[in-house]
Amino acid sequence: MPIKHLFFDLDHTLWDFNLNSRETLLELYNEIELQGLGVYSFDAFYHKYIEINDALWDLYRKDEISKQDLRSTRFYQALLFFGVDDVVLAERIGDAYIKRCPVKVNLLAGCIEVLDYLNKRYQLHIITNGFEEVQHLKIKASNLDHYFQNVITSEQAGVRKPHSDIFTHALNNAGALAHESVMIGDSLEVDCLPAENLGIQSVFFNPQKKAENKKVCYEIAHLKELIDLF
Repeated sequence: MPIKHLFFDLDHTLWDFNLNSRETLLELYNEIELQGLGVYSFDAFYHKYIEINDALWDLYRKDEISKQDLRSTRFYQALLFFGVDDVVLAERIGDAYIKRCPVKVNLLAGCIEVLDYLNKRYQLHIITNGFEEVQHLKIKASNLDHYFQNVITSEQAGVRKPHSDIFTHALNNAGALAHESVMIGDSLEVDCLPAENLGIQSVFFNPQKKAENKKVCYEIAHLKELIDLF
């Protein structure tokens, strides 16, 4: 049976999380004058924040911390690494980050061209672990909303990728069958392998061409390769 439905991850697959996050943090670093408080280098601050944020998101995906724990802890831990023990400042940065970052509009290279092409041929949907209100802001600000028939967030589904229930929920919402669907994302463990376990083909988006010992149906390094695949 031919493919009818394409399900996309959002962050790191369509929406350029790293660039948007970096731009936002640089603005805040300069405005709050963190260098004068002891955070000696923006690059050092940015990389420490990303390291902490990634670790906390991993715990969040495993249900080991709450959404509030993640949001309240990541900037405090990043500041504390540089000797700045200030809960109020961490909350101030966190609140500003949540307001600003989702309305940044940097997309991965080729995103619009690919969606324009695919939208004429398939029904497109998003499955994301991002927070409900934040992900919808990103999609609208980036002018992506008109491409997608369904946006499934983990908060809406009640479970997070890689749990199989979020994929089943997305299929049901789209009126799609597993064997006529494809999942496209930047994580083998979170996006691709759990989808394939349900009979959904997958495309591993791997722009860094990282070596992996697990294989899925397709692997691409640039979004434009989707035009040749589909």
